Amino acid sequence: MLKRSLTVFLIAAFATFGFAQEHRGHQPKLTAQKSGTTQLLIAVSPVDSRVVWAAGTGGTYVVTTDGGEHWKAAVVPGAEKLQFRDVQGVSDKVAYLLSVPSTTGTKDFRIYKTVDGGATWTIEFKNELKNAFYDCFAFWTPNRGIAQSDSVNGVFPDIRTTDGKTWQSIANQMPPALMGEASFAASGTCVATQGGQNAWIATGGATVARILATRDGGDTWNAYDTPLVSSSTAGAITVAFRDPWNGIVGGGDLASNKSADMATSHDGGQTWQLTNKPPVKGAIFCLSYVRGVGHRDVKEGDDHGGDAVVITAETEPNFTSGAGAWTPDEGRTWFKLPKVVSGYWAVAFASPRAGWFVGNGGKILKISF
Repeated sequence: MLKRSLTVFLIAAFATFGFAQEHRGHQPKLTAQKSGTTQLLIAVSPVDSRVVWAAGTGGTYVVTTDGGEHWKAAVVPGAEKLQFRDVQGVSDKVAYLLSVPSTTGTKDFRIYKTVDGGATWTIEFKNELKNAFYDCFAFWTPNRGIAQSDSVNGVFPDIRTTDGKTWQSIANQMPPALMGEASFAASGTCVATQGGQNAWIATGGATVARILATRDGGDTWNAYDTPLVSSSTAGAITVAFRDPWNGIVGGGDLASNKSADMATSHDGGQTWQLTNKPPVKGAIFCLSYVRGVGHRDVKEGDDHGGDAVVITAETEPNFTSGAGAWTPDEGRTWFKLPKVVSGYWAVAFASPRAGWFVGNGGKILKISF
């Protein structure tokens, strides 16, 4: 679902209690970097603390192999009129891009892949289904991933790859869609994957904002209601999980400047509880765990004390002003960020010391705790 005027919020979360306690109330270090482009950057994907991919309008992508000291900006041939709404970095050589049309056009929803650092790109998927709108994708491994589309005639025409080369429909495995149900092509974070089989999709656009969840790599799905506001312009926009059971979802109403919603789940997305309101306006636009997906053993219902850091960045609709906040306890306590964190669409982390905001006018801001 593509919106013309978007108030942007950025969220990141971190799941180590000692880190949260040590840094409670402390401000992170923020360092501006030069992307080499003035195009809007919409999504970002760190591979590690040195290799990071980002992408956005005008068929543009940028990549760094030295932690952001130097960025290379380029345009994918033939994609000059497209917007890349999501990116998945695999290595300094391998990455995927998901495009949407800048205006209208069914076939302009494409998935590109490079295996030579951007020297050449292959189109792996080109949409042929009328009214489909692919908002975002996410991967479990370099060769296994899923892409989410708005519903078409009550069906989510989602696709999946198991070999990193071809994409097949899993529409028959998806839950029935509510009338008008869709996701938001916001920051590439309407789908979250974790482990080898778990995934969650955030939806809105209907009477209820939902989470669609799978435990078997997309073979079967369940749909769960969230308490986030939902309407034709509102719903769950972005989702992340720090382990199989504990996650956060953010959203709100993109047509209002008064509804930033965030909720947490401690049972794998089956039930959700609203957090304290963040001290910002608008809708939450992007969230990402600071240390990435957790790999330690956990049990169902274990919430680890809600030990997470959340970062929000508020901007006005013109993306030129605003402020932000972060929380070390998944939304119970909030601390504001400096006003320099404004005009950004996405944030993601390789580690607590290596995260990146990307956004308006090719802006890139490194964030370190």
